[in-house]
Amino acid sequence: MSTLNLGILAHVDAGKTSLTERLLFNAGVIDEIGSVDAGSTQTDTLALERQRGITIKSAVVSFAIGDVTVNLIDTPGHPDFIAEVERVLNVLDGAVLVISAVEGVQAQTRVLMRTLQRLGLPTLVFVNKIDRSGAQYDGVLRGIADRLTPALVPMGSVRDLGTREAGFARFGAADAAHRTALAEVLADHDDALLAVYVDDETAVPYRRLSRALGAQVGKAQVHPVFFGSASTGAGVEALTAGISDLLPAADGNPDGPVAGTVFKVERGPAGEKIAYVRMLSGTVRVRDRLQFGQSGEGKVTAISVFDRGSDVRGTAVAAGQIGKLWGLADIQIGDALGASRPASRSSRYFAPPTLETVVVPSRRSDKGTLHAALAQLTEQDPLINLRQDDIRQEVFVSLYGEVQKEVIQATLANDYAIDVTFRESTTIYIERTAGTGADFELIDADSNPFNATIGLRIEPAPVGSGVEFRLEVELGSMPFAFFKAVEETVHEALQQGLYGWQVTDCTVTMTHSGYWPRQSAMHAGFDPSMSSTAGDFRNLTPLILMSALKQAGSTVFEPVHRFQLEIPADTLGPISPVLVRVRAVPQTTALRGSSYLLEGEIPAAMVHELQQQLPAVTRGEGVLESGFDHYQPVRGVLPTRPRSDHNPLDRKEYLLRLKRRVAGHQGW
Repeated sequence: MSTLNLGILAHVDAGKTSLTERLLFNAGVIDEIGSVDAGSTQTDTLALERQRGITIKSAVVSFAIGDVTVNLIDTPGHPDFIAEVERVLNVLDGAVLVISAVEGVQAQTRVLMRTLQRLGLPTLVFVNKIDRSGAQYDGVLRGIADRLTPALVPMGSVRDLGTREAGFARFGAADAAHRTALAEVLADHDDALLAVYVDDETAVPYRRLSRALGAQVGKAQVHPVFFGSASTGAGVEALTAGISDLLPAADGNPDGPVAGTVFKVERGPAGEKIAYVRMLSGTVRVRDRLQFGQSGEGKVTAISVFDRGSDVRGTAVAAGQIGKLWGLADIQIGDALGASRPASRSSRYFAPPTLETVVVPSRRSDKGTLHAALAQLTEQDPLINLRQDDIRQEVFVSLYGEVQKEVIQATLANDYAIDVTFRESTTIYIERTAGTGADFELIDADSNPFNATIGLRIEPAPVGSGVEFRLEVELGSMPFAFFKAVEETVHEALQQGLYGWQVTDCTVTMTHSGYWPRQSAMHAGFDPSMSSTAGDFRNLTPLILMSALKQAGSTVFEPVHRFQLEIPADTLGPISPVLVRVRAVPQTTALRGSSYLLEGEIPAAMVHELQQQLPAVTRGEGVLESGFDHYQPVRGVLPTRPRSDHNPLDRKEYLLRLKRRVAGHQGW
């Protein structure tokens, strides 16, 4: 059997978890369809998910369509949990994007579709809830064409729209209008088909159109649109056939070199770490020693593979499959598997969190336990980005929104018996280098108390590139461990720039290096005052790097959201001064019936204030949706964040704090 790894993606409340239930029911995997509201679905297994009726963690279930095993991954729809969606995209062969027939295309739908297109993932569209009052057919198709992609192909018609009797009938070869529309869309990407179609619209056989549709869907050039209802089952059989016929199965050689990617990590009942892996090549077996990440290695002690429902214990997981691995204690989300450890399709598809907050335990005695608990939650969601301020004895976490904060609070209470409160969320800014700067210190200089020579140059890099470390010195000029110490410390030190924010999108080049080999006085043991250690390089690097950054200068950037605001038409006047106060810039304003739809940009720091003022000026009828779009330079007073390190920007303070560690060196 072939395998298809399929993602179900949607804006919150579009019905993707209900669609998952219906697909499992139709495939015979479950005997009864669960309810999101009742908390009885197969994929929302966390108690918190059942309580809130939303998906928080991605979940994998499996079913068969003919001779195809489908590993279906249900993903969160709420934007606060977009990181879960991001990790799933690494392992998909195709996707179904679910849209509500009532609400149509929504803000998160657009974010998801843009990402799917950027990745070139084959995608079918399922318009759900055709049985609900207010459901649309033509209106939704116009919305998809205008706001998602014009390369869409309606796959059937709907009858009794907006009623419980609503149904979906798939188009066939006899539907002349469908043949014409299909040929026109496909001809945009097929010159041979275009030539035949231009000569004679009726000369293209339907079988050729069907083959061309499958080929172009596989290349993510066109997107078939199905209509139906997960609640009643209408249209789901047609969607199932489309999944089998139009989406490409997984490829990969089970006999090739081992390669895969980890997209989820969880803890078992005994606290053991369990890694969810999509195999790209080769086969992993129980008791295999497996390389992962940068330098990790471990022995696989158990394996389970998804098959017709949940996972079942097995002895191996092969190319194309999704499995769970036990025994790899140090494995992390995003780790690549195998000796070659290939990079994933992209390191980042969505923006990082733009908010952070301080987590405060209600009982002071829980401080140590809280840090350990948050460290475990960070294993499951690295973008929580646990940050410890040892100076102020505070613990920070990064967030996408207030709902995520509530979920973290409930998880700590339910799973770890730790009651916490949060300080008010604040915006996370970033810094980018404004120019180029460089500095170096030599090992035998009186002013250098460390047994290390280091030279570093920092310069701007393309937006979105992160931090890259390069060498302009020979790799063999000193022990590799010393180069590694410098590289790791560079990344660590750039978490706090000139204004206290993370510095990104830059290249740091090591221009000078030098060390003293291991030595000792006559007839004595090892003497660290005469020999270089990795600690010397770790301690000196922040001083050199921050000096270079001072020369280069840095610019503080603030996150900007793209917003969509729907308001009653008669409230456009009252809302306008509010938008000015929160620095929102409407770029389009469209009258739709009795409402105005405004789209534009707003600083992330002002979104919460707009949300608070909106009900009063729109009689409670205004609806705001927003999501990260880009960063822009901060104008006016630059925001700063207190440093949580030894402050290498102040050399005297930095060296005094390190004095106990390097006592005995010269230069004090």
